[in-house]
This record gives sequence, C-alpha cells and structure tokens, in this order.
Amino acid sequence: MTERWRIRVFLVAGPIFLGLYCYAAMNLPAWGSYRGPYGDAISRLVVYQRHATDAVNAINYDYRAFDTLGEEFILFTAVLGVMMLLRRPDDVAMRRAKVSDEGKLSTTVRAIAGPALLVTVLFGLYIALHGQLTPGGGFQGGVILATGPLLVYVCENTKAFRRITSHAAIEVIEALGAGGYALIGLSGLAMGVPLFTNILPLETTGDVWSSGTIAVISACVGLEVTAAFLLVVFTYLEEIISGQVPQE
Repeated sequence: MTERWRIRVFLVAGPIFLGLYCYAAMNLPAWGSYRGPYGDAISRLVVYQRHATDAVNAINYDYRAFDTLGEEFILFTAVLGVMMLLRRPDDVAMRRAKVSDEGKLSTTVRAIAGPALLVTVLFGLYIALHGQLTPGGGFQGGVILATGPLLVYVCENTKAFRRITSHAAIEVIEALGAGGYALIGLSGLAMGVPLFTNILPLETTGDVWSSGTIAVISACVGLEVTAAFLLVVFTYLEEIISGQVPQE
C-alpha cells in the first residue's frame, strides 16, 4: 500500500474510530464511582478466604487465575513473534550494519551503576514475592528485574550485557515460568479439585507464604516476565547493534 492510500484509509477510519470512542466514553461511570458488587465482595472476603492482604493479586492468581494464565501466554507468544521478526533470514542478501557501542559512560555513573543494580534486583525480588501482601506481584516485579541487565548495558556496552546474560538460559527461564504456572493449575486437577484451586495450606495472614499458591504463581510470573523482556532486548541487540540487516 502506498503512502497516499495509507493516508486515505486513515482519514476515513480515523473519524469513525474517534466517533465510536466518544460514544463509548459517554457511558462511563463518574470518576470514583463503582457499579459492580464483585470488587466489594472480594475486599470483604479475601483476607478470610485466602489470607492475602492484596486483593488484586488474590484475584489475578487465585479467583481468576485461569484468565491470568492466558494473559501470561499472550506475553509469551508476543515475545516469540518479536524474535521471529528480528531473526536473520538465510535466503536474503545481508549487509553489515554494526553500530559501535564501545564507548562507556563516565566513571562516576559506572560507579553508581553497581549499587543501583543491587537495589534494583532486591526491589524487583521484593515486589515479585510480596504481591500477596503489598501492591506488586510477578508482572511488576518481572519488569523491574529485567531493568537490571539493561542498566548494565546502558552504563557499559553490549559486551557487558552479554557477560551477565545467556540467551539459552533466558529461554529456559521463560519456559519454566510459563510452564510452572500451568503445572500449578493442573496439580489441582490431579488432586481431584477444580483447576487452579489453592491447594497449599494457608498460613498466618501477613506471612510471605500465607496465601498458598498465590505467592508461588506470582514467582512463576516474575520469572516469565523477566525472561520475556530480556529475550526481546537480547534479540534486538544481536540483530541491530552487532548483527546484519537485509539489503535495501
């Protein structure tokens, strides 16, 4: 499609989309109001039923854990798609397009990067493992953990990033995270209870492992999300910074 036709399609579809968006927004509830009873019921029961003090993670990883499994595999599939798009085709003429990134930042910035990396990793682990008690969870913690190696790349270069990461290991970690989530749900079926039933014993409310499988699922999600973002970055660096691109 030429640029002129793309502009024509946009001029036709854009106003239609804008009109539909405005029509849908007209029926939104007032700011701060809540129309459904589901959230209020969960807020009253979650501490008693699941010993979790964060209702959001109890919903994501327990009450509707099956839906969240689908969301996790959406990310898993999206990463596979990005890696396929960035792969090097064997039947296409290639040209060198290496971008030099040997330069490093100042000594002061690099000296601060070490403690910052440690704080980032610790904070990411805390968020991923304490989502059942405080705001956070595997998705948020995984994103934070993935920024650790990126911090090394920003302060150093691609070689430093490769030294602390392994493409094969990251792929295994992502598969373990996604597969572990599914196995936790299937383990309930093996014990004769519905899918994703919280089968682990509930401990004292406020403890890290007080909510049974919620913390375990959150940890699996953290592994998958961390590995997913690192795989995208790793593939991008291999293809763009130190790889080859098709000839025009």
